[in-house]
Amino acid sequence: MEIRILNSLDAPEYRNIRLESLKKHPESFGSSYEEEKDLSIENFKDKLSSPDSFIFGAFHDNNELIGIVTLKKERLIKLRHRANIVAMYVSPVSRNLGVGRKLISTCIEKAKSLEHIEQIYLTVVTTNAAAKNLYLSLGFKSFSVEGRALKLNDTYIDEEHMVLFPRTHIMVTN
Repeated sequence: MEIRILNSLDAPEYRNIRLESLKKHPESFGSSYEEEKDLSIENFKDKLSSPDSFIFGAFHDNNELIGIVTLKKERLIKLRHRANIVAMYVSPVSRNLGVGRKLISTCIEKAKSLEHIEQIYLTVVTTNAAAKNLYLSLGFKSFSVEGRALKLNDTYIDEEHMVLFPRTHIMVTN
């Protein structure tokens, strides 16, 4: 398996796996399949070319894109010590093989290499025990639960907010 930053040449594969994630797990993302299905390939190329984001892809031995995750830097001066991990997804057939762990670990290492980044945030739906356990095992700490964070049709979904301080031993308590 290879993990690398995606570029504009990866846009078609990135678009496919992104739409797959939104279609198969609508409860896990703020965006929706309906909102992104008609976006042009240029829009996906633009996402892959953003100077404030690093979109990582996990590739199977046959060069198939099997997982994605985005590390986004904050741009504002008072927030530039922070980064966010978003849009984490691993194709169902590739789960439980360590792909998610490698993707998140790669994000953490990238964040450590960036000037100013002291804190990494992510959000996970409270019902996704596998993802939550992965994040906890990598050192993330929960600091709040946002009730009714998402609304999918008539169902509300709670989200748990987590943080990692990759360069220090600061502890966050509930």
